[in-house]
Amino acid sequence: MTRFLVVLTDVRPYEADGRNERTAPERRRQVVGASSREAAERIAGAFMALGMVRAGRQRVKVIAIGRRHAFGERELAS
Repeated sequence: MTRFLVVLTDVRPYEADGRNERTAPERRRQVVGASSREAAERIAGAFMALGMVRAGRQRVKVIAIGRRHAFGERELAS
């Protein structure tokens, strides 16, 4: 079963080297877990109605976690 995280983050200003989530992730404001894609989308929709998100100061991300097969694992199984 794949689970989902809905993450509300602050938007960083754009820098010359761009935005790299691996080296400098955005500051998280709220993290909510969901057991289905539909539930995650409903939560994300509620977050998107917030004024700070609508003004472009925060963003909403839906991230799939759990049982997801990597590309390399599928090739090895074949």
